[in-house]
Amino acid sequence: MSERSESATEKIMSSIMDTIADNLPKQKSGHFDPGSVSDKVKNKLFGRQKTLHGFLGGGKPADVLLWRNKKISSSVLALATAIWVFFEWLDYHFLTIVSFALVLGMVIQFVWSNFSNMLSGSPSQVPRVELPDELFVNIAVAIGAQVNKFLCFLQDVSCERNLKHFVVAIAGLWAAAVIGSWCNFLTVIYIGFVCVHTLPVLYEKYEDQVDDFLYSLLGLLRDQYQKLDQGVLSKIPKGNMKAKKNE
Repeated sequence: MSERSESATEKIMSSIMDTIADNLPKQKSGHFDPGSVSDKVKNKLFGRQKTLHGFLGGGKPADVLLWRNKKISSSVLALATAIWVFFEWLDYHFLTIVSFALVLGMVIQFVWSNFSNMLSGSPSQVPRVELPDELFVNIAVAIGAQVNKFLCFLQDVSCERNLKHFVVAIAGLWAAAVIGSWCNFLTVIYIGFVCVHTLPVLYEKYEDQVDDFLYSLLGLLRDQYQKLDQGVLSKIPKGNMKAKKNE
């Protein structure tokens, strides 16, 4: 059964690739660039030369994202799912969860401290929970660094005078606003968390097929953009820039 399913999957993938190849416009011999083909074969997605594990930074975070240890990865995903279910499906609030957790901790410590004296005859030290200050400092520094990097990226796009990058950034923010109107912020974070913990391992398993598909799709989009540029954008008057330069 497994061999039949694998062969069926290969047939489906090959039919998809053949369809994309048939829809791609044929290049003229005068514009053929063999270097682009060799780069496409040698380079991975986004020009990546490293392995996917190294591209994700290596170490334990990459092991979790690529499911090297299935128990840890499944536990992280299950914990995130449980938190999302508590807040979204069961309609619990953050203050309610924190209050219940504190009450449970106080009850456990109370029972421990009182019944230990009755059973052993001598008072026993109840373990205390104390979070280190460096934990909060590191979290604040990491969040601040990511926020500053995102703001710097937006300002670079706004000031680099590249209309294509500017339009793509505006479209991305508009798409985020539309998604935010469909669901709340916690659901968006959960969807992103699930994608981060599932897409890398799926890409690692079907890396060659995904690369071929995306390169074909990008080629098709590039050809359509060139047609738009030649048919519409190139006809837009740009002013007497040459006359101003000569003056």
